[in-house]
Amino acid sequence: MGDMANNSVAYSGVKNAVKEANHGDFGVTLAELRSLMELRATDALHKIQECYGDVHGICTKLKTSPNEGDLLPADGVLIQGNDLKIDESSLTGESDHVKKSLDRDPMLLSGTHVMEGSGRMVVTAVGVNSQTGIIFTLLGAGGDEEEKEKEKEKKDKKSKKQDGAVENRNKAKAQDGAAMEMQPLKSEDGGDGDEKDKKRSNLPKKEKSVLQGKLTKLAVQIGKAGLLMSAITVIILVLYFVIDTFWVQKRPWLAECTPIYIQYFVKFFIIGVTVLVVAVPEGLPLAVTISLAYSVKKMMKDNNLVRHLDACETMGNATAICSDKTGTLTMNRMTVVQAYINEKHYKKIPEPEAIPEKTMAYLVTGISVNCAYTSKILPPEKEGGLPRHVGNKTECALLGLLLDLKRDYQDVRNEIPEEDLYKVYTFNSVRKSMSTVLKNSDGSFRIFSKGASEIVLKKCFKILSANGEPKVFRPRDRDDIVKTVIEPMASEGLRTICLAFRDFPAGEPEPEWDNENDIVTGLTCIAVVGIEDPVRPEVPDAIKKCQRAGITVRMVTGDNINTARAIALKCGILNPGEDFLCLEGKDFNRRIRNEKGEIEQERIDKIWPKLRVLARSSPTDKHTLVKGIIDSTVFEQRQVVAVTGDGTNDGPALKKADVGFAMGIAGTDVAKEASDIILTDDNFTSIVKAVMWGRNVYDSISKFLQFQLTVNVVAVIVAFTGACITQDSPLKAVQMLWVNLIMDTLASLALATEPPTEALLLRKPYGRNKPLISRTMMKNILGHAFYQLVVVFTLLFAGERIFDIDSGRNAPLHAPPSEHYTIVFNTFVMMQLFNEINARKIHGERNVFEGIFNNAIFCSIVLGTFVVQIIIVQFGGKPFSCSELSIEQWLWSIFLGMGTLLWGQLISTIPTSRLKFLKEAGHGTQKEEIPEEELAEDVEEIDHAERELRRGQILWFRGLNRIQTQIRVVNAFRSSLYEGLEKPETRSSIHNFMTHPEFRIEDSEPHIPLIDDTDAEDDAPTKRNSTPPPSPNKNNNAVDSGIHLTTDMNKSATSSSPGSPLHSLETSL
Repeated sequence: MGDMANNSVAYSGVKNAVKEANHGDFGVTLAELRSLMELRATDALHKIQECYGDVHGICTKLKTSPNEGDLLPADGVLIQGNDLKIDESSLTGESDHVKKSLDRDPMLLSGTHVMEGSGRMVVTAVGVNSQTGIIFTLLGAGGDEEEKEKEKEKKDKKSKKQDGAVENRNKAKAQDGAAMEMQPLKSEDGGDGDEKDKKRSNLPKKEKSVLQGKLTKLAVQIGKAGLLMSAITVIILVLYFVIDTFWVQKRPWLAECTPIYIQYFVKFFIIGVTVLVVAVPEGLPLAVTISLAYSVKKMMKDNNLVRHLDACETMGNATAICSDKTGTLTMNRMTVVQAYINEKHYKKIPEPEAIPEKTMAYLVTGISVNCAYTSKILPPEKEGGLPRHVGNKTECALLGLLLDLKRDYQDVRNEIPEEDLYKVYTFNSVRKSMSTVLKNSDGSFRIFSKGASEIVLKKCFKILSANGEPKVFRPRDRDDIVKTVIEPMASEGLRTICLAFRDFPAGEPEPEWDNENDIVTGLTCIAVVGIEDPVRPEVPDAIKKCQRAGITVRMVTGDNINTARAIALKCGILNPGEDFLCLEGKDFNRRIRNEKGEIEQERIDKIWPKLRVLARSSPTDKHTLVKGIIDSTVFEQRQVVAVTGDGTNDGPALKKADVGFAMGIAGTDVAKEASDIILTDDNFTSIVKAVMWGRNVYDSISKFLQFQLTVNVVAVIVAFTGACITQDSPLKAVQMLWVNLIMDTLASLALATEPPTEALLLRKPYGRNKPLISRTMMKNILGHAFYQLVVVFTLLFAGERIFDIDSGRNAPLHAPPSEHYTIVFNTFVMMQLFNEINARKIHGERNVFEGIFNNAIFCSIVLGTFVVQIIIVQFGGKPFSCSELSIEQWLWSIFLGMGTLLWGQLISTIPTSRLKFLKEAGHGTQKEEIPEEELAEDVEEIDHAERELRRGQILWFRGLNRIQTQIRVVNAFRSSLYEGLEKPETRSSIHNFMTHPEFRIEDSEPHIPLIDDTDAEDDAPTKRNSTPPPSPNKNNNAVDSGIHLTTDMNKSATSSSPGSPLHSLETSL
């Protein structure tokens, strides 16, 4: 990097340029400077020439104050520079140093480092307006000013919506002093609402994860059904007892019998509560938590450090992965991958033995001394990491070649220190080569040269032959090498470098060293090497797995489009003959923006389905693409996007994505902070593991649901029917609680800890709207419930005859436990135990035992439950309402339980497609179902179940509010007609409504409510003074056509004065 003192840039800064109030002091606005800084290279030059003449034209419009430093703290334009090179990897992710000059690329960006040279710049943006500031704003760390602006915008929005309502409300209060109707949920008159808003604004807005939303909704539905069943059970039991005792048997109510009657009523109530306890699936949240926690722990072994628990589950639904190239798909180190040495083209680095000793000597000395001594390869910082490249990346690649050939460049450098180099011609962009002269002990000279192959080869008159001796190199030979070696290398995205040398004999007079063209000619070619940032070896296979699993992988990189396309082909992101798009950031932006420069979702929707490579992209482009895919409604299923990245530039996209993956070794702190999962080994294959675990979580929950709902259905029907027919539940309260423990806590532990298999990657993602309970699962639930009900009712009503025992039905209040009811209970539990094995498969597989011994927890829970069941039945006695059973009765119970396994095989032979009447259950809440008010204003955690309950209240308040608004509109029109009679020319009259130019009706798209309203505002900036578009109209309103009114406030303040018909009309719309 050289001396720090030399790597400095003097800044001409803008004082207070950030404060919008001071814009008047400058001849250029903040917005203009900000848009200028988003351009690069020639685009920036054209813009400067077009708008300001040259960079000095910008300077004349700005005030200055000098400053110095190595890290650029602000955005600016270069005024004067001397061999200035900048490392922009913190912003673009690309490790090559960028040369800055007035005629090539004068744009300097904050957060980048000066690596070589010096210069002066004029500062154009600081703080949140600089490029680094914009990234941090997108990450949500943009500071208080941005938040205040957003708050102000929201308040303006609200006040515009409700201004008329508040004015008229106050007017009415003043006129008749009567209390108005109920306030809407969030009104301006809400007392200390502002304080609540302040408190709530500090809380992060968080939507429940997809799975949590589906489970909450399903649990509420099951809970309601259970409550209904338990209430009916209690009512029927009480009515049956009362009618039978006091009506049929005509017994009088005796005071001394009251305690007995109360005991009966308490017994009925306990049965009702038992039905409710069994019906409510309180094990669902436990199953989710256990499954996620278990997965997260296991994922750590697969090199996935999960920072947010729900990211694990979301990853199972991923439909798209937007991956960075450098450091994620590639190794992030330039490497020599091909070489042409001794007239032979090696596709891989040759073994040292294959190269003649003479050639090897030239190669080792030439590379060691003719690379800057500041370029070196250091040992890795972390264990398991790759060696660190310091200095010029291309030179490090050549030094790496020596290490691959089992040679050490440092030995040569120790022998020939930097001060012993006779003459060095440094690399520059004109000659595209670097040369170093060595003086030998006999007085002769040797020059080593390296550079762009097409330039250095033209200066070569000889080439080392197969035995390492120089031979004549004619122009025809050169053309052959270009066609057979250099062009094939270039087509694969390789950078080609030619290495050469020349000897000056001792007897001749010393050459004129300043005349470089005469010195660097008549060279002898040693080798031509192809350099690239190689694809990680495991990546192509991982991408193939992703594509098989229905996940589209896209590459988003700051590198040039040719390199990106070549890498995409090697990875398998692009395949020859496929019709997919590769775009540059500039072209992408042109296609997605309208004439006003605003991003349109419809335009993004035309591009992203076919887009596979986005090259030369800025951080904002990556963020825009991710947001565009997430917000898209092109396909029936909403896309779930995962993003991988390692640089600061990836931060906004990582934050915006459904799941963000950061690199643990190469990743910056900003990237890690913005991510959901950190890949501790920087390996793309770890993402495939994350997909497997995510899908496994989803399947584990479905397995648990299949098992639990079968038990629910059977237990509730048995308790309800038994209670109604025999006045007593066949399964007693304590027994029911034991069944509840088996099916809730223990089953969730057993089924939620199933390890994932490769088979999970053979199906498409479920998507956000896929129901938790598929038709196959519904078939299994109802099929097994039918078998269990038949067995239980047979034992209940005919068990005493089958086993030749006393009947347990119609037993008195405090009768001892019967063998009959114990057999019913024992058989019921055995059926659940064997059905737990059936529940391991939810997609109709026949082999339910496959991989059962891979899950030790499952096996131990099933065996443990069986042992506890034996103890309860044999030794439980009166507390568990159990009587001891004989060996024969036990064998019958186990045999009937095992019947569920055979019955399961029968069920799996029935094709689900034939059973059209089966319905799916456990859908996610659709976005259209969510009221817009909640999306825009609710900053608390959005609970799908709570939303359903609150929707009724919201509609009720909205209805009242609408009636009130319509009354006000009628009154306003009436009053305006009277005013119109007195003042025919009044601007407020409805007759002049369409005659003034500041009013216009705009056809607009109906506003689609988004979960994140602030993002919607960012992407589609609207005029601050325009009325907001109407919300989707759910209760017949006057704006179904999607037409809304826009007023130009600057022209006439009176035209929309409070109380005027137009103002009321705006409020109504």
